[in-house]
Amino acid sequence: MMPFSDEDLKLPVSSIIESKIAPMLAQDGGAISLLSIKNGKIYVQLQGACVGCSSSGSTLKYVVEKELQASIHPDLVIVNVPQGMENKLEEL
Repeated sequence: MMPFSDEDLKLPVSSIIESKIAPMLAQDGGAISLLSIKNGKIYVQLQGACVGCSSSGSTLKYVVEKELQASIHPDLVIVNVPQGMENKLEEL
């Protein structure tokens, strides 16, 4: 069970994404946007060169998710939101 509320997670998650992850993705022409946090699931959307990149799944799992789990809580899960699904998070 997650010991934090979704609201409690918002600031640390967005801080890590903005300070550590976004600059790394930007080096390769990519970007990441935090869309929502629901029940410990962090909904992000890859943008720029990350869209359609064959390494994007690995980047999410082994870079983004791993960093957030190590820094905040090991039960956090990253969910990539495809373009056009921003208002349909419950379907993912």
